[in-house]
Amino acid sequence: MRTVTSNQDVFKPFALPRLAILGGGPGGYEAAMVAASMGSEVTIVERAGMGGSAVLTDVVPSKTLIAAAEAMNRSIDSTELGVSFNATDGNPKAAMKADLKQINERVMRLAREQSTDIRRGLEAVGVKIIIGTGRLLDNRTIEVDRGETKEIIKADAILVAVGAHPRELATAQPDGERILNWTQIYNLEELPEELIVVGSGVTGAEFASAFNGLGSKVTLISSRDQVLPGEDSDAAAVLEDVFARRGLRVLSRSRAEAVERTADGVIVTLGDGSQITGTHCLVCVGSIPNTTDIGLEAAGVEVTPTGHIKVDGVSRTSAPNVYAAGDCTGVFALASVSAMQGRIAVAHLGGDGVRPLKLNQVSSNIFTSPEIASVGVSEADLASGKYQGDVIKLSLQTNARAKMRNVNEGFIKIIARKGSGTVIGGVVVGAGACELIFPIALAVTQKLHVDDLANTFTVYPSLSGSIAEAARRLHVHM
Repeated sequence: MRTVTSNQDVFKPFALPRLAILGGGPGGYEAAMVAASMGSEVTIVERAGMGGSAVLTDVVPSKTLIAAAEAMNRSIDSTELGVSFNATDGNPKAAMKADLKQINERVMRLAREQSTDIRRGLEAVGVKIIIGTGRLLDNRTIEVDRGETKEIIKADAILVAVGAHPRELATAQPDGERILNWTQIYNLEELPEELIVVGSGVTGAEFASAFNGLGSKVTLISSRDQVLPGEDSDAAAVLEDVFARRGLRVLSRSRAEAVERTADGVIVTLGDGSQITGTHCLVCVGSIPNTTDIGLEAAGVEVTPTGHIKVDGVSRTSAPNVYAAGDCTGVFALASVSAMQGRIAVAHLGGDGVRPLKLNQVSSNIFTSPEIASVGVSEADLASGKYQGDVIKLSLQTNARAKMRNVNEGFIKIIARKGSGTVIGGVVVGAGACELIFPIALAVTQKLHVDDLANTFTVYPSLSGSIAEAARRLHVHM
């Protein structure tokens, strides 16, 4: 019997070549961790800090901010549970106040702590970390600009994981004070009195939901028919109903043409010429990959017209020895996908058994209130004829645990392949959807039958009980 005492004692079935990684976000640091644990000599070049924008300016900060809004929403809704507040006018929301300065200080502190934790973990397995701006000289060489000095890194293979940055409108340039992108919102010390959010995709919807929960008067400008275009229409309808109930105004089929700063706020001009005013404007209109001037052409790496790096299912680029992962590839702008791409690249590079990335197995979550999680085939896919399936949607209003917790909105939706009964997709809307989607994602990935879900014991009472109940309703009598 062999006792493992440290990472260096872990059995290594093969040794990887030298690996240089450009970018320290999820795609980069996950790949580095795996490669180093397998015995590879790994160097990461990162210009800001470990974790990249996902940890420092995007995922970790935004979800920490959202957690504060969730706490306020739960407190307000708890009056239905018999919890009272010392509100002189009987309005529980008036008894609470969000201290945005304190919230944002906590947001950034947690981001820095997470970045430090990632760096310590990498250094513990022997990864060399260089802070600087890197560019490829060829498909085996990275030059790092460290300010006063430059350093050349030679490697057998390179992984590019440089991420993306907020897209800006020429007519709505952020100033970091009144007109903001999502990396600047954490600079605010006072809660915006009237916040206008431009863009109703995932980022815009999440921030609109969060600031509404914190107490801002929010207007969300959506150029499409529904909030969250491209997402499950039933889920979007629930979210819009909740927004309306909580006083969040949605301007559908409206396009922001320009945002101007005034003496004490902003003016947003819409496509029809009308204008709306507010104290602040948050612009969330997508992102741009950080692939400009990093030497991709010199290395022979092809990009798409949008600047994203072309990759295949195992993260290979068009250049020998060069892989890519994360938002710079334009696959899915999700930290989990970035990390998986990085791990797949390392497995392929080292000759390990590798499963190509399968996008229909990716589960995602939108951290609005309520949350919206999904995986696999959608109802839109069925409607288009791409798949044939049966669908069941079960409201959480019938769930005993939901009633106890005063959850008044949300549902479980499961999609099974017609004929076989194999689970091929699902949607969860409600509190904790990011956790509840996992058993459905597991069923999709492992090609489980609806009966496998239906016949698995769940706790009573629990929200997950509705997953088993929905599966039972998809049972086909033979």
